[in-house]
Amino acid sequence: MQTAMRKATEWLAAAATDPRECKRQWHGELGIAVLACGRFWDVLSVPEELAMPALDALLGIPQPPGPALADACARRVAFFLPPDPAGRWIGSGIRYSGKGAWIALPAPNRTVGRLRWLVPPNGTGALFVPAAVELALQLALGRLSSQARTRRRCPTCGAPAPEGRFPPADPAVERQRNVTRDTARP
Repeated sequence: MQTAMRKATEWLAAAATDPRECKRQWHGELGIAVLACGRFWDVLSVPEELAMPALDALLGIPQPPGPALADACARRVAFFLPPDPAGRWIGSGIRYSGKGAWIALPAPNRTVGRLRWLVPPNGTGALFVPAAVELALQLALGRLSSQARTRRRCPTCGAPAPEGRFPPADPAVERQRNVTRDTARP
């Protein structure tokens, strides 16, 4: 176990401009280091309500998962993907960070706090497969969409309404959201 954690720490710190300073920051008061995206990984940040069911689906396939990081305050989950200089993701609330972007990361063994690993890096360089993440997000979105259609909502603010308070929402008027990876290259 110690060797696996050491490998994970070395792999993650290798993305830093100064790996030793990165490790010192992880052992410091905040326990956070800021690392560049685009060298070893890109990051897809997704709202928690969509990311958690997608992560459950991804963990159910027989392929080693990549790292997944939760930001408890922002209520987002970051999936680590292979670097793709031309990568673009399109979707409501979806944020894609590649070369030139930075991300705050805790040490690989951190499982509590604002930033915590849901799936820590394993040190082998395993990353999520973009097509699998895309499919898992689409499945999760479909489930959330079907659940939302069955719930009654306030027509003014969209908040869940007490039973019998408002008529069912008109599915033709409800906002449609899609999560897709834009594979068209200019």
